[in-house]
Amino acid sequence: MAAMDIAVTGLGLITPGGIGVGPSWAAVCDGRPAAALDPVLADNPVQLSCRVPDFDPESLLSARRAHRLDRFVQFALVAAHEAVADAGLDPQTWDGARVGVVLGCADGGPGTVEEQHHVLREQGADRVSPLLLPMQLPNMLAGQTAIEFGATGPNLVVATACASGATAIGTARDLLALGRCDIVLAGGSEAMITPLVMAGFAQMGALSRRHDDPSSASRPFDADRDGFVAGEGAGILVMERVADARARGAHIHGRIIGYGATADAHHMTSPHPDGAGIEAAVRAALADAGADPDDVQHVNAHGTSTPLNDLSEARMIQRTLRGDPVVTSTKGVTGHLLGAAGAVEAAFTVLSVEHELIPPTANLVMPDARMEIKLAQTLTEMPIDLALSNSLGFGGQNTALAIAPA
Repeated sequence: MAAMDIAVTGLGLITPGGIGVGPSWAAVCDGRPAAALDPVLADNPVQLSCRVPDFDPESLLSARRAHRLDRFVQFALVAAHEAVADAGLDPQTWDGARVGVVLGCADGGPGTVEEQHHVLREQGADRVSPLLLPMQLPNMLAGQTAIEFGATGPNLVVATACASGATAIGTARDLLALGRCDIVLAGGSEAMITPLVMAGFAQMGALSRRHDDPSSASRPFDADRDGFVAGEGAGILVMERVADARARGAHIHGRIIGYGATADAHHMTSPHPDGAGIEAAVRAALADAGADPDDVQHVNAHGTSTPLNDLSEARMIQRTLRGDPVVTSTKGVTGHLLGAAGAVEAAFTVLSVEHELIPPTANLVMPDARMEIKLAQTLTEMPIDLALSNSLGFGGQNTALAIAPA
């Protein structure tokens, strides 16, 4: 065991594929797209989204607790409860001072902001909720999680746009390796599907406009892709040092053995056309893991279904990973979960390694001929000794996680 190996002992997922790890994993393995027309976006130029189905925060939390939390925090708490239970840990008995929380999100709670801005305009300032700031501030994602679980160790929210969830996992790994804490709840959560936010994405030309066939709108690496479909959800991982996990007899789903993070320093929204930044992050993650690019057998790609991102990432994979790994993008099912994407996809990569299954890239009908990579078009069974999960974000943020079996 390398000194920096970190065990994933708990997983929790809330995704457009379903509530919980089981339904979410089944959805991506089955290649069932979640995109649909969204009534909330009925007046928007783009009306597509990938929503979490049947999410009832009052039953999953308590009514009083749910009403005091924005949707992005509700997602995180539900996913964190699943992850902690999966890890076999009891917050009533752990040493909270040795438990950290590191979570990522891109925006905080825009739904609360838009709702209260409407109150301000229609009813006046004295009718604005005193919970506006505690509900919408990004740091409350980690703050409320700490309150929920009595975690009094390091408490951080990172914001690296759509790489946020992956950056949080990498940061948690560093904290554990430095001995700052013994357990970290790490991951990301996002609930940005609001009229204002989606209008902004639409005006940028980033979203698919396939209104005549919503379920096929998110189509990573396909020649006919025209933009991403926004999703929502959360992914939480319980992370511990491998030695500690083994000492308590915990089930280890997989290990985070490498982490790389870089900046393109190129453009505010477009990725570097040659994928130079994500290549540097991948090489850093592999060096951290003590691995060679030829060793990578599977890549869970960022694969947003946008023309520029998919092409630059595919060219990077072809150029850098000479072992011809099997590549998938689970965004064909979930859509783009924005700040939660990196965490959810890291969890899917851990599950791929654990179960020796690579989910198909949903809606991949005709791969872009310019991309000479091995794309998973069906559920693929194979042993995986080393996998990568790639995440990119606006501002040129890049994160790569190297993941290995237990």
